[in-house]
Amino acid sequence: MQLTDCTWTDVESADTDLAVLPVGSTEQHGPHAPLGTDALAAEAVAAAGVDAVDRDVAVGPPIPVGVSEEHRAFAGSLWVSENTFRAYVRETIESLTHHGFDRIVVVNGHGGNVPALREVCARISRDGDAYAVPFTWFEAVDPADVEMGHAGPLETALLEHVAPESIDTEAKATAGKNAADRWGEWEGSVNLAYDTNEFSDNGVVGDPADGSAKLGERLLAEATDALAALLERVAERSRD
Repeated sequence: MQLTDCTWTDVESADTDLAVLPVGSTEQHGPHAPLGTDALAAEAVAAAGVDAVDRDVAVGPPIPVGVSEEHRAFAGSLWVSENTFRAYVRETIESLTHHGFDRIVVVNGHGGNVPALREVCARISRDGDAYAVPFTWFEAVDPADVEMGHAGPLETALLEHVAPESIDTEAKATAGKNAADRWGEWEGSVNLAYDTNEFSDNGVVGDPADGSAKLGERLLAEATDALAALLERVAERSRD
């Protein structure tokens, strides 16, 4: 049940307390992938996970701007502070709870959102009238032969499968030439860099040319299975 497609009477008559809230970002993903990559991925995984369970689930609209200041050097990247992000997510969840959706899985597509989401979901669950947990799709997959990177093979592959028209195939083929091999600039265990442009000329980490629609199909299937299992667990979990 996509809330944006429903009337208020549809929602009022819904017989479920379970909801999914997709969360992404609007940030650079190299010269080949759109700024909305993380939101697109979160929406796709959320939709597939909900379709995979035999129960009604409300799906909220995606939150498209996240904690992404590290990408500020690249045109079009947007960001908010962690405080603003946590407040927005918390108040959106409180809105869902007001209408009876008090078991919420936040489906996340951006690594920079992870610490804030864990904190806000914990605070909601401890102090509020709802139970919320974050789910980050790329933490739920295990492609042993491919590194995550940023705008690299995993994210590119998922988009190749769910939104192939969004990928610039010519730029994808050459983006690896100006990419970093790993995230950050390291001295021992310390990352010296705060912003992506300090270690990657084009914002890419890894080689997106290694990402294919076939790999994306596999990644979506793994993420879908993991999310479906989580939804079932959250739906049945005692909150006493």
